[in-house]
Amino acid sequence: MSSRTPVMTIMQELERTLQAVRSDEIAMLARQVTNARRIFVAGAGRSGLMMRAFAMRLMHMGFSAYVVGETVTPGIAEGDLLVIGSGSGETKTLAAMAAKAKSIGAAVAAVTIVPESTIGKLAAVSVIIPAATKDSATGAASSVQPMGSLFEQALLLLLDALVLQLMESEALQGAAMFTNHANLE
Repeated sequence: MSSRTPVMTIMQELERTLQAVRSDEIAMLARQVTNARRIFVAGAGRSGLMMRAFAMRLMHMGFSAYVVGETVTPGIAEGDLLVIGSGSGETKTLAAMAAKAKSIGAAVAAVTIVPESTIGKLAAVSVIIPAATKDSATGAASSVQPMGSLFEQALLLLLDALVLQLMESEALQGAAMFTNHANLE
């Protein structure tokens, strides 16, 4: 690592990575979310945590959003959307979910590094984050961070940017969203 602080290094990696994400892909995902009857999100490990945060914000905005695997998550159906966050796009459990959702008639969207992956091929919409996978950290997408950290961080920021775009298109302000915020804590 250079003389830059670790925080500055991470921020520069995130800036480089997120600037390379195509805005038209984000817009297509925003349209999918807006047009879906219900939104289901899934991811594994740290990517799964980022997807959970996205589901929470969608709920705050008034969307019917669910995290796959929770006890209160209903079955997916035609007209619904499954959004999967997976760097490699090859996580077997997530690929099986994507295949099942598609077979039922739900739309599948992927946020991934590898659009030609199993999940990427099943997705009607893919947003590509050009980061290093946890197995390879070379080339333009290289990172000083361990494993999939750059993808996971970029995933959270990208989904938060998508939330801002959805807020604008739905004419929502933070105050309107606060009515759906937890109030029993």
